Amino acid sequence: MTDTRPLDPGAPPHGGPLPWAPLLVLAGATLVMVTAEMLPTAVLDSLSDSLGVSEARTGRLVSLWAGVVVVASLPLARLARRWQPRDVVVTSLVLLAASSLASALAPTYGTAAAARVVGAMAVGVLWATVNAHVADLVDDRQLASAVAVVLGGATAGMVVGTPGARIVADHLGWRAAFVALAAATLLVALLVRLVVAPGRSATAPADGAAPADEARAGARGGRPQRSVRPVLVLTGWLALALAGHYGAYTFITRLTNDLAGLPGGTGTVLLVFGVTSAAGIALAARAGRHTRTGLVVAVSATAGALAALPLVGVGPAVGLLVVAAWGLSSGSLPALAQTEILRRAGTEHRAFAGALIPVVFNGGIAVGAALAADVVARSGPNAVPPLAAGLVAVAAVGLALPRLALSRRSRLPRDGVADARRSGVARDSRHRVRG
Repeated sequence: MTDTRPLDPGAPPHGGPLPWAPLLVLAGATLVMVTAEMLPTAVLDSLSDSLGVSEARTGRLVSLWAGVVVVASLPLARLARRWQPRDVVVTSLVLLAASSLASALAPTYGTAAAARVVGAMAVGVLWATVNAHVADLVDDRQLASAVAVVLGGATAGMVVGTPGARIVADHLGWRAAFVALAAATLLVALLVRLVVAPGRSATAPADGAAPADEARAGARGGRPQRSVRPVLVLTGWLALALAGHYGAYTFITRLTNDLAGLPGGTGTVLLVFGVTSAAGIALAARAGRHTRTGLVVAVSATAGALAALPLVGVGPAVGLLVVAAWGLSSGSLPALAQTEILRRAGTEHRAFAGALIPVVFNGGIAVGAALAADVVARSGPNAVPPLAAGLVAVAAVGLALPRLALSRRSRLPRDGVADARRSGVARDSRHRVRG
């Protein structure tokens, strides 16, 4: 049974209201993190012209970022566990601001790439620390809602942050967009320092268990430590689902080209996807303790929406309905996935799970985009939806199977006990007859 008591001194009492102020500030942190990751895509043309490189090479600044996050998150999060979470978040945000400022001043592509590496390392630590600290700020029953609030900032980074940076770049140049991001990041760092509770350092072994947790387990009768295997299995299936989803999303403008005649063109399609994704996050916040079921439903619905993408050409109404269904289902995925990962990890592996989350998500983005790009090069964009839907559908089956297996295992021990009792009674009866 999971220990649902809040571990952070700033957490609310059992069943109390959500700590809105710190959660919204952490949402601001995820906003600047996602904006920093995607900013090169918003200023692709002007950045390429200024640095004298092709747009394809500038686009690699985004894939470079994702790769660094995948490689660096776990080891850097392990090093950072000795400090209080708030201090780690503040320090990482300051480093992210410095990276953005260095990007703004970069005279060459190599300098910009080096600045992006520093920013990606900071964001890897940020995701790991924020993920784990959110779980410490709230009661277990509020975890889905808290994660949804914080991830709302990440969605805002895609819907508001990146377009806003483009507006700044159009009026003041791409370097001004990076300077504005650096200033916003420093502001968020200050708010984190003033509003968010310090939390406790996780000076446990590599699996993330804190000494206090082990002491409490011993006091409750030497309960064996929770295995990390369910977390790894879950993240494996999620990585497959994310690869399918992000692979298709990489080519969303090509896959929805039949809707380009709508007022606003592709912008309208992206707006519909962004708004419904935000609605998906709000829906995930209502999952409560049922995140496991919600996750299976969300992944299954995402597979269905991807399979329906060829119907976009039927007409504008049908096409927008398919895009909306895709946005709604996939939008709920991150919040439900992160909540379920943190729940399965428990307090014993929370630090490890927090560091694993950005690895899974960024790995899914990188692998999915690369796989889809290869498919498009070989067979064209129309070959992407069936493959993406197949990957996500397999992940949905993999996520659903443990529930069935768990249901069977929960019955087997009781049957075994009953059999043992019956055989014991039979032996006792034989002994009494012999006596």
